[in-house]
Amino acid sequence: MAPSAAPADDFARLSLSSGLSLSSRTVHADDHIAAHRAVAPAVHVSTTFRYSDDPEQLNPWDNVDPSAPADSHIYSRDTAPNTTRFEAILTSILGGPSFTYSSGLSAFHAMLVRINPRRIAIGDGYHGCHGVIKVLSRLTGLQQLPLDCDPSELQPGDIVHVETPLNPTGEARNLQFYADKAHEAGAYLTVDATFAPPPLQDPFAFGADVVMHSGTKYFGGHSDMLCGVLTLRPGLDWVKELREERLVLGSVMGSLEGWLGIRSLRTLELRVMRQSATATALVAWLSGQLGDASTAIGSLVDRVQHASLQPEAADQGSWLRKQMPAGYGPVFAVWMKDQEVAKKLPSRLRLFHHATSLGGVESLIEWRAMSDPGVDKRLLRVSIGVEALEDLKEDLQQGLDSLNA
Repeated sequence: MAPSAAPADDFARLSLSSGLSLSSRTVHADDHIAAHRAVAPAVHVSTTFRYSDDPEQLNPWDNVDPSAPADSHIYSRDTAPNTTRFEAILTSILGGPSFTYSSGLSAFHAMLVRINPRRIAIGDGYHGCHGVIKVLSRLTGLQQLPLDCDPSELQPGDIVHVETPLNPTGEARNLQFYADKAHEAGAYLTVDATFAPPPLQDPFAFGADVVMHSGTKYFGGHSDMLCGVLTLRPGLDWVKELREERLVLGSVMGSLEGWLGIRSLRTLELRVMRQSATATALVAWLSGQLGDASTAIGSLVDRVQHASLQPEAADQGSWLRKQMPAGYGPVFAVWMKDQEVAKKLPSRLRLFHHATSLGGVESLIEWRAMSDPGVDKRLLRVSIGVEALEDLKEDLQQGLDSLNA
């Protein structure tokens, strides 16, 4: 394979921009790959690329274009121009060699295939990951353990998998605690950080070995692309193996999606910081009226959950403040007092779309039982977009008022 074709193959070279701010890196970390003077990246949709016209330059899986050595390719199931630039930006902003996949679940599957653990300790969280574990349990005998199992139940090569903040509630978990637990047993700490992309959280600073994201969410940011991402801590030398296994698993993301990802990452920090701040303000507004029967919120809402409501959020020196110093994430959960009210509220809202997924510029609300039948039927998952805080408050207020009346 052509080593110059994959941005994750040379982490040091691609991290030259690491001294820049996050926003600058999202705009410029892929500049060195551009083979054209166009400021905006081109959309490349070709699946295959011409070999050299010189017979003396024909070497298996080696197809370096002298005019574009950092943007050379053979077949898009291995690498392609758009995904190469996308991975270059991800490598810079996530802090380790990064690989893209066709979805978050395909990234999770690829991670389990690479590690091939005998046991995985995992708690609540995204039900899709539990589905992947169920499939692998049938194929390999993979044993699922509770996240808070005794460390003596883990062995070298096993996995402790932590999702933080948690889907669908937005609560955070202490990564350093679970890193110590995993490493004491010789296991890996893998982290699903989808709900807290940069600049909200850096799992590698707290002991993570592998970080995964459903890039469909905040990396995509516009509800129009599927994507999964795996990032390795520097020093975990699986670059060659992950690339080769992705090639045969066939879980590569499409070229158009790679271009959409580049476009979206340019505004990642701007979007995420606004979304997180708005969500935290809405959570404070809602939770401040709980128990007040004179308001629609107090009459209809049972409780609200979000990392900003955890006790540690009030302690400047807590693990939570250290782990999420820039904000607590744009997703939170609301439990209504009545199942029927929970089912009806989304249809009463004007700005919030009733839909699954999250992370886009538009705010979403989901009666979560639509996509996860195992949850409490009173639960609503809320994903905040980039709309104005006051507009979202007004929309929620009128929807709740209409039900209360």
